[in-house]
Amino acid sequence: MMIRKAMPKDASRLAEILIFAKRCAYRPIFQNDTVSFNDMSVLELALHYRDDPGALDGVYVYDDGIVRGMMHLKEFAVEKGGPVLQLEELYVDPFFQKQGYGELLIQDFLKKAQKKKAASAFLWVLEKNAVARSFYEKTGFHPTKERKPEPETPEYIMRYEITF
Repeated sequence: MMIRKAMPKDASRLAEILIFAKRCAYRPIFQNDTVSFNDMSVLELALHYRDDPGALDGVYVYDDGIVRGMMHLKEFAVEKGGPVLQLEELYVDPFFQKQGYGELLIQDFLKKAQKKKAASAFLWVLEKNAVARSFYEKTGFHPTKERKPEPETPEYIMRYEITF
């Protein structure tokens, strides 16, 4: 197992994973083919990752010779005695889902949070994404009472967190 910082050479693979995993997870919920197949572009996202110097900040990949998944984390200022980390994204290529790669990525995220002496960590998850919600609950995250509309959709996202 190798989880490492993402590099510009990973740009096309990152874009591939994100676009296809998002289509598989969200198309059944949003039922919006215009967004899924016109607005979401592998090429545009790959170029963004390759060309924008800050695009890969906080992005890590699971790479065992094949980049199978990715996560994106963000650190916030000190709160309750330590920093707070947000898991902004965690996606595994649909071909490799349910094989333990997501668990390895989230374990690495939690280790990073503990190493930074974080007070807590949080993420936002689509309320109707039962698979993701179940996954996060199995890894120790708990839903809070916070929920907010997902912009430009009728759907809601929920905040999940874990304290250390």
